[in-house]
Amino acid sequence: MRRPDVLVVAVLAAASLLACNRPAPEPAAPPAGAEAPNFAGTNASASEGPRYGLGRPAAPAQIVAVDIDVGASGEGLPAGHGSVADGAGLFKAKCSMCHGPKGEGMGNVYPALVGLSPAQGFQAFARDPALPRTIGNYWSHGSTLYDYVRRAMPLTAPGSLTNDEVYALAAWLLAENEVIPRDATLDSAALMAVKMPARDRFVPDDRRGGPAVK
Repeated sequence: MRRPDVLVVAVLAAASLLACNRPAPEPAAPPAGAEAPNFAGTNASASEGPRYGLGRPAAPAQIVAVDIDVGASGEGLPAGHGSVADGAGLFKAKCSMCHGPKGEGMGNVYPALVGLSPAQGFQAFARDPALPRTIGNYWSHGSTLYDYVRRAMPLTAPGSLTNDEVYALAAWLLAENEVIPRDATLDSAALMAVKMPARDRFVPDDRRGGPAVK
């Protein structure tokens, strides 16, 4: 008499063989009027490379929404303005929970934005390399400050600040770092007129390829 467990194994093996020999189902046809996805790339030109039928082209409005970078020359700075006084309230409401009430930082997690005065600058780093690199003593361009705050801050809602709010926060941070007066108002022209104390301490990377490294 055949053992039950041996009989079960035999039945399962037979089912597996039948499944292996069964022809693969034909792919479902796309709905009427729809373009079939090109998974193999057979219809793509050599210059385009393979296409996998995923995603869709970005609409012009979507590109404009994320094309907000600001260069060192100030290209990309938007219209708007903000004062140091306005920035003080914004910083307290939107930034102080991470960077401290005066921008002094919160331990090793959130960096200090305000610290050594520009007059101390790099001379202080020579004495103590562990001192914090803040906006006033280490950043090379005011436009970098605007660009970063606009795209990445606040951490809980990046990109939520208006252009005027970013100008106001930049004004407050620069005033706290003793770079501009406390009664100043910033717009694109005023921001580009700011000469950051550490600007001359940086060497532009003008490499065009090859082994040379500054």
